[in-house]
Amino acid sequence: MAGVSSCMKYSMFIFNFIFWVCGCIILGVSIWMRVSKSAQEEFKIDDSLFSGVYLLIAVGSIIMVLGFLGCCGAMKESQCMLLLFFIGLLLILLLQVVAGILGAVYKPEVESAINTTIQEQVNQLKTDETLRAQFLEFEKENKCCGLINGEKDWQGTPNSKDGCTCLSEDVGTSACPSGKNKYTKSCGTIVIDFFKNHMIILMGIAFGLAVIEVLGLVFSMSLYCQIQRK
Repeated sequence: MAGVSSCMKYSMFIFNFIFWVCGCIILGVSIWMRVSKSAQEEFKIDDSLFSGVYLLIAVGSIIMVLGFLGCCGAMKESQCMLLLFFIGLLLILLLQVVAGILGAVYKPEVESAINTTIQEQVNQLKTDETLRAQFLEFEKENKCCGLINGEKDWQGTPNSKDGCTCLSEDVGTSACPSGKNKYTKSCGTIVIDFFKNHMIILMGIAFGLAVIEVLGLVFSMSLYCQIQRK
């Protein structure tokens, strides 16, 4: 009966060892960002961003577990571990595909939800002085005014329209037409444009991850079948 290919076995081990190391790094960094006050100050992480940190912790943990199953399954030639690795990786791939399809189908709803979130942020900016001060700096750096309706977003909020006032070097440019002395573009548009401009990069990353996951599925199932035939 045919034996297990050493090339396949060690390729599977190396692939999953790198996978496991990446999981360790993601998990370690995300836990550090959650518990370290200095890290939170350095990266400007507040309570509103902790959900993203928790997501990274979950992702790092899942990658670590899958990497462990793949490594041990390959070296110990364990069909059970390899099958668990295959199922876990397949579920992740299916979730990515479903998320992509839902994102395309419900694009109008997603845009509506984003606009609602931005509107809620406008209301929060009017009451939260710390957040408002940070946003004023954002306006200056990105040459924008308000989140949705420009200067109107700041009505009834004292001293907040200062962020909309053009810097002297910007007067007469497309960001600040002559005679207005106020930035015309809303910051919400800046944020949305940023995500649109980086969508190709995100799609490339998603495609690259999908290719790696498919390779992992092929390696694990090939090794599983070889062990079964041994």
